[in-house]
Amino acid sequence: MPERAEWIAVDWGTSALRIWAMRGSEVLAETRGSEGMGQLAPEDYEAVLLRHAERYLAGDRVTEVLVCGMAGARTGWREAPYRAVPCTPAGEGAVKVPVRDERLKVRILPGLSQARPVDVMRGEETQIAGFLAGRPRFDGVICLPGTHTKWVQISAGEVVSFRTFMTGELFALLAGQSVLRLSVASDGHDADAFRDAVGDAISRPESLGAALFSLRAGSLLEGLDPVVARARLSGLLIGLELAGARPWWLGAEVVLIGSAAVAEPYREALAAQGLAAELVSGERMALAGLIAAREVMA
Repeated sequence: MPERAEWIAVDWGTSALRIWAMRGSEVLAETRGSEGMGQLAPEDYEAVLLRHAERYLAGDRVTEVLVCGMAGARTGWREAPYRAVPCTPAGEGAVKVPVRDERLKVRILPGLSQARPVDVMRGEETQIAGFLAGRPRFDGVICLPGTHTKWVQISAGEVVSFRTFMTGELFALLAGQSVLRLSVASDGHDADAFRDAVGDAISRPESLGAALFSLRAGSLLEGLDPVVARARLSGLLIGLELAGARPWWLGAEVVLIGSAAVAEPYREALAAQGLAAELVSGERMALAGLIAAREVMA
């Protein structure tokens, strides 16, 4: 018989969700699902939540459910409007969601917005809150690599400003839908090729278009190894991002929050520029952020 939760934490992303049955800050059980925001209509969310978490609900009381991520997007379960920076990363502005099941009390945390340059984040703010819960005096830069990578300036416990780069999405488009799909391997890595490409893009970002096509030409004329081509493509795009984000990371303490698979290339690229970045688990920070937000809201 599963143990009944005091409350339930949910990280609901575009392609998947993670659910934790909680007692205070203790995890009683964890469940994962593939029903991300991109597959659901607003009326679907409650049934999906119950399918995964009903066994953790007590029949004689209301169980609080705190949600972060894309469930709060305009096309999600219920929109949780953005909070403008500078501000603390999480714990304020949660939106209550009407539900049919009387055993549930559901709230969704809002994302953050920035007026100039215009930008938004949703979900990453909770990971940032989780990190700051353990490192409240951190003053520096947090980078959250992913499909849309965030560079975030932190000072005095607040998100001061941030910038988003579509590097992950550009890589997926170029590797999967452009002419480079004929030259780039589906997996694999070459560290030397990656580091060289990072340096090329940082030093000559204006030549990115030509450098990209050279991957195809090298494949046709020189038999360029597809794994090397993949590493160079990744290095060129991350190097271009580092060139644009230089004011954020140059001379700063940088922490990378994310999965090792996604964040390690960023650590490798920054190391090639002489900067040693710390890497922490994004999943662990999301849960810590939900716990911290609930404590602030109590």
